[in-house]
Amino acid sequence: MAIILADNEFITVQKLIFAEVGIDLQSSKKLLVQSRLLKRLLFYKFDNYLDYIRLVQVNAKERIEMINLITTNETYFFREIDHYEYLQKEILPKHPFKAKFRFWSAAASVGAEAYSIAMLLDKSMARSDWKIVGTDINTDVIKKARIGLYPAKWADKIPLELKREYCLKGRGRHEGQFLMDRGLVENMEFSVGNLMKYNGEVGKFDVIWLRNVLIYFDDDTKQLVVDNVLKNLKVGGYFFISLTENLNMINTASLESVATSVYKKIK
Repeated sequence: MAIILADNEFITVQKLIFAEVGIDLQSSKKLLVQSRLLKRLLFYKFDNYLDYIRLVQVNAKERIEMINLITTNETYFFREIDHYEYLQKEILPKHPFKAKFRFWSAAASVGAEAYSIAMLLDKSMARSDWKIVGTDINTDVIKKARIGLYPAKWADKIPLELKREYCLKGRGRHEGQFLMDRGLVENMEFSVGNLMKYNGEVGKFDVIWLRNVLIYFDDDTKQLVVDNVLKNLKVGGYFFISLTENLNMINTASLESVATSVYKKIK
């Protein structure tokens, strides 16, 4: 017999996820949540979701497992290519000589965005002149980002020149995968970060990308997240959101729009 997530149980999960990471789970996500959490029910041999919910309410480690399952989202290399072109044409050529360029992928997922940027930076400047930080609330995806090992089909959108130089074809047990160049990894740092809080330890940045994550927040949470992230952006630095997102309902007095979904911090 199938195990069904009851409406009242889903509401409790909604409240837990919102309290932990600020994500507003819509009612349309109920079946997705039911499916993703089922594996944890089977792991514990629970025959209902209520017992699992009671567990995550008192067990911090299992709460992390729940967050990891629910916050896994789609990602791929060079997603929304217009942003990469803007970075190359409008930002990098104007970066001050001898000043280290710092980039933050604030919703890094498994690292495809961060490694896409790393390849471009490595082609544009000396390896000692740039640094990339990637953070995500999901501990599982951060582990994968640190390794930098991906399915071969993920390389399809990587420009051929970059693919040849930075993507190492897997052999043996890694057949059908590719590994990101180890030289890039030396300039990259991946860690767990909650956007509901100010991540002061990551430092200040010239460019911050917060893409494909704001759509999961209500307006008040979106304001909180953007305010937190902008504390890490240098004045004169650039802030990117997804082409499918907007900042219409929040205060953006410190930002100036310079291109579609691209903003410059003016104060």
